[in-house]
Amino acid sequence: MAAQRREPRKTRRVEAEASRPRESVRTRVHALLRARITSLELLPGAPLSENELAAELDVSRTPVREALILLGEESLVDVFPKLGTFVSRISVDAVLEAQFMREALELAALREAVTKSGAQDITELRAILDAQRAALKAGDADVFFEQDEAFHRRLMEASGHRTLWRTVATAKAHLDRARRLSLPLPHRIETLVDEHTAVVDALERRDAARAEDALRGHLQGVFDDIGTIRASHPELFADPHEQPGSAPARPRVHPGLRA
Repeated sequence: MAAQRREPRKTRRVEAEASRPRESVRTRVHALLRARITSLELLPGAPLSENELAAELDVSRTPVREALILLGEESLVDVFPKLGTFVSRISVDAVLEAQFMREALELAALREAVTKSGAQDITELRAILDAQRAALKAGDADVFFEQDEAFHRRLMEASGHRTLWRTVATAKAHLDRARRLSLPLPHRIETLVDEHTAVVDALERRDAARAEDALRGHLQGVFDDIGTIRASHPELFADPHEQPGSAPARPRVHPGLRA
């Protein structure tokens, strides 16, 4: 029997891409690149090549270009004329704005959770705490961060506002990068687990004042962390006095992050 002719990889890719709505491909590429930026897989200041990203993601350049435009609108990507496209450095102002919004929404939700939450909510929150402790023991910062996100999302769901977390998550990209950078700080992860536990303990006792104080103190910890991180790694942060269009600093791998 004659050997079956294999189609060139590029042809199969183009046909597969054409079979999907263009919007879905762009959405998928945007989500992947955004996740890489917020997880610090792509460090602040890292160059971005349309050609290389298209080849790596096995898509055409068009959805990559469109995704980069969307990321630029989110201030996660900077385009420097004659230099190229780069992952934006972390904006302290954007961190503070996201923290302001997050604190307002999470505290408002927590006040409702004190009266609306049930035994199942507490059980699931404590299960997340156990998963965080396991990640801490394993030294897995990525899993710990995922569980941190799960904790705050589940805490907000306990208020009955099950879709509100999406609003918070969309607005805190710069904040998330700062939070990830804080994880290697001495005893930071242990402190986060203790703070989460204090929130759940107060919620279970339906002690609104103590729960709110515990959550507020937990969320505001980023203010102390960001000064330490910025002093040690200024190249990862935007300089408010820098001239527009100047070349971005070459990123260095932060201790505790994968190269």
